[in-house]
Amino acid sequence: MVVLVVEDETLVRMFMADFLDEAGFKVFQAVNADEALTVLKARPDIQVVVTDIEMPTGSMNGLELTRVVRERWPGVGVVISSGRALPRSDDLSDKVAYIAKPYLPDTIINVIQQLATPQVVEQQSVKSA
Repeated sequence: MVVLVVEDETLVRMFMADFLDEAGFKVFQAVNADEALTVLKARPDIQVVVTDIEMPTGSMNGLELTRVVRERWPGVGVVISSGRALPRSDDLSDKVAYIAKPYLPDTIINVIQQLATPQVVEQQSVKSA
């Protein structure tokens, strides 16, 4: 599974990337929402975005990033996290989950696994006339 971690705090981002990597995920990192959108455009294999809500740099916060991801990449799951800000209930869906900080690595890993749906393409049988 391929995950994009969006977090402005360097140590938090590195810690999350390390434990996700150790759990077997392929991990990409972004410092803010603008960088995350660039990565998403370049990497169509990303299945889940894990984003902090409060990101002071860049043009949008994690909730705004979540809305853009849901519009442009509807198959991508999103995990929103924060130690202070809370999402509204309409920010959440079957493809968007919220986890309060601090959290255990296993909590994030389990939520990512639930949100990531592998893209399976079935070949249709060709019927001859």
